[in-house]
Amino acid sequence: MQTQDYAVLSAALQAVRAGQECWLATVVAVHGSSPRPPGSLALFLPPSSQVGSLSGGCVEEELLASLVQGEFSDGAPQVLQYGVSAEENARLGLPCGGHLTVFLQSLSSEKDLVWLEAIRNSLDARKVSQRLVDRLSGDTTVRQAPRYCELDFGESRLTQSFGPRQRMLLIGAGQLAASVAELALGLDYDVLVCDPRDDARAGWRGPALPLLSDMPDDAVRAHADDPESVVITLTHDPRIDDMALMEALESKAWYVGALGSVRTTEQRKERLSALGVPQNCIDRLHAPVGLDIGSKTPPEIAVSIIAQLIRLRRRGG
Repeated sequence: MQTQDYAVLSAALQAVRAGQECWLATVVAVHGSSPRPPGSLALFLPPSSQVGSLSGGCVEEELLASLVQGEFSDGAPQVLQYGVSAEENARLGLPCGGHLTVFLQSLSSEKDLVWLEAIRNSLDARKVSQRLVDRLSGDTTVRQAPRYCELDFGESRLTQSFGPRQRMLLIGAGQLAASVAELALGLDYDVLVCDPRDDARAGWRGPALPLLSDMPDDAVRAHADDPESVVITLTHDPRIDDMALMEALESKAWYVGALGSVRTTEQRKERLSALGVPQNCIDRLHAPVGLDIGSKTPPEIAVSIIAQLIRLRRRGG
């Protein structure tokens, strides 16, 4: 889940608690080019407030104006189309060929408070949940889910998954970790850096983010033992990296990577095997970490790491 969408749900929860009129808009389909994908959320609080975005253009202004004018005063859920013609694309600032389908839902009742709180609690616990909305009545329920699924806008029901943000735990507070963290933050990862060495943490020159002094295995157990987590070791010091890898390779983290050459990687795998890590867990290790794009400098290596993560998440390999 993106930080912006979490903010939308939090604002909706606050508004419903305060008894304030509000409407939740969800992008349920995109045809052609669009600034935001299906599942994107925006909260509208007439007469003039909004949290989140649907298009980054004038769609939000037009929708808010419709709400202020009372076009949806009966409170029934609405399915709205934007960008169905070239003229409307130009007026709304949508990319050429862009066409959005938006599901609009009024939030006001105690029932809405229940499902909003359930999703927020699930996200805070780093679990996946699903919002199920009846398209005719707007009645909404929440259920826990084993994994994140793409949004489904069926004939009678909207089903939308909400999962925690991807978390990245970097082991080692060096220059490469700073470069990886910069890129990962831009992609909305929740980034933590762990280094038990006081001098390394004191010399951190990367972005402002949590610097953990925990031992690496403790940090993995406490912060990265779930299916939405990534663990990458970057210190070149086996006393630190191996400690993290022993824990991470048997954790629920979906990606575990380690910096090092091919020779270093083979030596590392031999050590991990001697330390009792099962072979099927060692086989999970992405090492040398990142795509082989000939990268040499820390920023280039960071690009290769992020590129590998994107490829694995989007294509599964």
